Amino acid sequence: MEFQDKVLKCIDCGADFIFTAGEQLFFHDKQFKNEPKRCKACKTKRVSVLGAAPSGQGNGFAKVETRTTCSECGKETTVPFKPTQGRPVFCRECFQQKRQVASA
Repeated sequence: MEFQDKVLKCIDCGADFIFTAGEQLFFHDKQFKNEPKRCKACKTKRVSVLGAAPSGQGNGFAKVETRTTCSECGKETTVPFKPTQGRPVFCRECFQQKRQVASA
């Protein structure tokens, strides 16, 4: 399939922006159905307002580190997620032990 650069209009600022052939190929490969609606500047501004890291930085999400206490041994630890109430949280050592016991 042959793609050509297209000029689109941003729904936020009304400016014209280019939807390149390479971007169109990417959208096609990912099976995205809709063309982009915002220019890069408005998209970046929108993402920052919504609280996620811009997609150019890592995987697109802000890394969460939460300090908590291990439900097994009581040691203070950090986990890469926000714990939910009523669910146990384990330090790395206790998590690895539980994982090994479960796989045995």
